[in-house]
Amino acid sequence: MYQYTEFDRQFVQLRAQQFRDQLERWERGELTEEQLLPLRLQNGWYIQRYAPMARIAVPYGEISSTQLRMLAHIAREYDRPTPELLAHAQATQDALEASQPGQTLPAEPLKYGYGHFTTRTNCQFNWIPLSKAADVMDLLASVHMHGIQTSGNDIRNITCDAYEGIAEDGIVDTRPFAEITRQWSSLHPEFTYLPRKFKIAFNGALEDRAAIGWYDIGLQAVRDAQGAVGFTVKVGGGMGRTPIVGTVVRDFLPWPQLLNYIEAIVRTYNSYGRRDNKWKARIKILVKAEGQGFIDAVEQEFKAITELDGAPHTITQAELDRVTSHFAIPELRPAGLPSRVDPQGQLYQRWLRQNVRGHRLPGLCAVTLSFKRVGFAPGDADADTLDALAQLAEQFSAAEARLTHEQNLLLPWVHQSDLPALYEAARKLGLAQPNIGLLTDMIACPGGDFCSLANARSLHIAAAITERYQDLDELFDLGPIDLHMSGCINSCGHHHSGHIGILGVDKDGKEWYQVTLGGADGSQLSGPAIGGKVVGPSFNAAEVPDVIEAVLEVFRTVRKPGELFIDVLRRVGHDPFKAAANGARHPKIDEPALSEQD
Repeated sequence: MYQYTEFDRQFVQLRAQQFRDQLERWERGELTEEQLLPLRLQNGWYIQRYAPMARIAVPYGEISSTQLRMLAHIAREYDRPTPELLAHAQATQDALEASQPGQTLPAEPLKYGYGHFTTRTNCQFNWIPLSKAADVMDLLASVHMHGIQTSGNDIRNITCDAYEGIAEDGIVDTRPFAEITRQWSSLHPEFTYLPRKFKIAFNGALEDRAAIGWYDIGLQAVRDAQGAVGFTVKVGGGMGRTPIVGTVVRDFLPWPQLLNYIEAIVRTYNSYGRRDNKWKARIKILVKAEGQGFIDAVEQEFKAITELDGAPHTITQAELDRVTSHFAIPELRPAGLPSRVDPQGQLYQRWLRQNVRGHRLPGLCAVTLSFKRVGFAPGDADADTLDALAQLAEQFSAAEARLTHEQNLLLPWVHQSDLPALYEAARKLGLAQPNIGLLTDMIACPGGDFCSLANARSLHIAAAITERYQDLDELFDLGPIDLHMSGCINSCGHHHSGHIGILGVDKDGKEWYQVTLGGADGSQLSGPAIGGKVVGPSFNAAEVPDVIEAVLEVFRTVRKPGELFIDVLRRVGHDPFKAAANGARHPKIDEPALSEQD
């Protein structure tokens, strides 16, 4: 993985020092709350429902054992609410529960001392006070981590496929390009105050596992007929209130021009994107409104950059080689760790099938550890687990791991002969559930349990579904199903792209949930990226698990041998699923009418 240069180290340390100075001036009254707001946001610090939330960048998902241990230390020592704050949060939850009797599932207990892995390979903490924020940033800088541009109207953390560089279907390892883009975009003076947040994703394999169609800029690595490397460029993807799949604006962009072309896109957006309405400020709205006019404007800007400005950000072969050298195959320790696992055992065989993938290097494989566990929110890892992950990475994967889009953790350098030993160690930690790609491998944001933007809580819904579907025979019989859940229309849980999507909505001060069917993220299993369709009026929390069960029962009834859920849905249409979902409503609980705001 990428190793910081002396410049990189100084850059992050100076940024941490600058943030400490900003906080101290705010505490002395020299900066107002309004003045501090953009400064803390651009360092990844929000004020959430009960406490500050810190968002830590993990560029393109790669993380070392040293960094995992630091996250464990921060979780253990700093992610700790005062008793008064925790009591207030619990009372607020209890009051909400009491306001809608019969409509909700039991609330999930509020936990602390946890890191939370997100769909964009960040790690979030929910209880760190601002008085400790500067100390945390100093600790992060000591292990080459930061929160720079994990929030704010700027270019956010760069993401890519978790299997970059190891995938059997790999075309180009895009991690060096992602790192070059990260360096170029960090604190870019022209793009610090864009109309709205801006997200970029790379995919370097035949299968799109990075969901690039749903990004502001999605970059698919390709090779032309002569073998030259370039990118197909998509622009204007996004979820939220208006889900739109990105538009191809360039079929083949030569790799040296990558930054110049991204600059042309972002500069066009910065010039013409709306700033009068934040709901219409994303680049997807501009692309949809202007169509070919937007593409023409980008090409004109790109021409000006390359011809008049001299293409100042052209990537040289020397620079690409320098950065690529950091992504060489790490030094692997000898294989042969002992294990008492029965290699023919059913649980182990199921784990091999669901959680282990092939590797471009003979004798190696990639293993996903599941963070979808009973008693834990999707993507949550407590301090002890984070420490244990660091140990697993050192024992089995050259001290490297990767966070995934699905809120799990991948070990990319595992000897095939060490799989039984890894399974044994992961099982002791509760991380060996053979459910990757199955129903309980759901994506979910924290929702109203923590987020001040959310309309409804999501963690108790995730917990109820997880608990209901613990029978592995049933899960394997259902087969691959993407279930995604968001607590509000901002779509942090990517509900639009789920085969089954759940969206929390607020009606008359009560929590309700819309269910969508037929979404796709662009992967080989799901097909081209597309947003799901709402199956009908909203459901209360207690109904949602029954609605999911009713939908799956239709699938069981009408499927053909070997047919997957998403294929059945496309073959028979939404109507039978919609009827079953609406038939699962509980009696005597009426949904309030939608307001104009809804």
